[in-house]
Amino acid sequence: MIGMTASAAFPFAADNGCAREAAKKPALALYANIGPELIHYEVDLERLTLTKKDAITLVDNVQYAWPHPSKRYLYVATSNTAPSNKATPGDSHHLVALRVDPLTGALSLHGDAVSLPTRPIHISVDRVGENILVAFNKPSAIRVYGIHPNFTVGQEIVQKSPIDGGIYAHQARVTPDDRSAILITRGNEGTPTHTEEPGALKIFDYHRGILSHEISIAPDYGRNFGPRHLDFHPTRPWIFLSIETQNQVCLLRMNNGKIEPDFLFRTATLATPDKDRARQAAGAIHVHPNGRYLYVANRAEQTEEIEGQKVFKGGENSIAVFAIDQSSGKPVPIQHVDSQGIHPRTFHIDPSGRMLVAEHNAPETVRDGGSFKIVQAGLSVFKILDDGRLEFVRKYDIDVGNNTMFWCGMSNLPSA
Repeated sequence: MIGMTASAAFPFAADNGCAREAAKKPALALYANIGPELIHYEVDLERLTLTKKDAITLVDNVQYAWPHPSKRYLYVATSNTAPSNKATPGDSHHLVALRVDPLTGALSLHGDAVSLPTRPIHISVDRVGENILVAFNKPSAIRVYGIHPNFTVGQEIVQKSPIDGGIYAHQARVTPDDRSAILITRGNEGTPTHTEEPGALKIFDYHRGILSHEISIAPDYGRNFGPRHLDFHPTRPWIFLSIETQNQVCLLRMNNGKIEPDFLFRTATLATPDKDRARQAAGAIHVHPNGRYLYVANRAEQTEEIEGQKVFKGGENSIAVFAIDQSSGKPVPIQHVDSQGIHPRTFHIDPSGRMLVAEHNAPETVRDGGSFKIVQAGLSVFKILDDGRLEFVRKYDIDVGNNTMFWCGMSNLPSA
């Protein structure tokens, strides 16, 4: 068994509530990592607060996590490989199941961890909760791991035919009907010393963990196309895709269970897309539960050396909000709101659609008039208004030490 330890519970935050209120069963949890530590926060949707409750420490740094459809288990991918194209490959990579306490939301180890061949960058669970899809960035690949009847992680499912994993996979998802699987491969931007590597969407027929009949969607053979993440509309046959390296969001359509290859719309995610700036990268993307709004992260983190220290070079760290035309699916930008930190790698919307929480990787030194200050890593909380726009509520600054915040997600707690 992989060695993992649960930390002591954190003290309850004072909220001036009565004993009856404190005894109520929490309905929603947020989980966020600092390196190998996965922290549980109780979410109060009325006050829009996060209360740190307890944590579990895994063997490696958390890369991504995904809940089982029952909400009773959380599957987590970990690795000791650093998140960089130039990082030295690590030697410890795992997939593990955690049990979610239905009364409190606390996490505990559920069965043994399964070793993975390389760093996993993304995982998801199929719609029926039978298998886990894992995307690996280097070398780029998709693998499927079974879930045992007792909900522990099973072994890899051997595929019947070879798979083209593209270049630098970043996400693996199944479609809402569970009939297709999509592997998003970002490729890599060109540099003065390295030729551009094309991006693509790798589409598979999917049945009970088996991938087959692979096709590739890659406009202009994948040139100037660096896709990162997608999300599905809850009721329409629409797929919204963030294109990282071109800072765009685009729309695809499903027809009779198949994904059409044409991009219906491509829209800039930045407030000022023509501004000369440091490198920008579109990131996580989520459709609002009501299907009327779309949210995409804009990220910047490049630094320059000033007076002997690395200082943030500038750029847009924001959440872009789009209204979705309900007849065509076209995303129309309506707001760009400062994320209140540097590099919002991921964010999540609560299942009721009232609250958005953005996670920021690490602290960064920024200019502050004629001097400098530190902008801490942490979690930014936003209220989602009736018109889909965001209203900043508060930020929880978090000391990450030498680690990095890399993933966060919210989930309703399971029934007891």
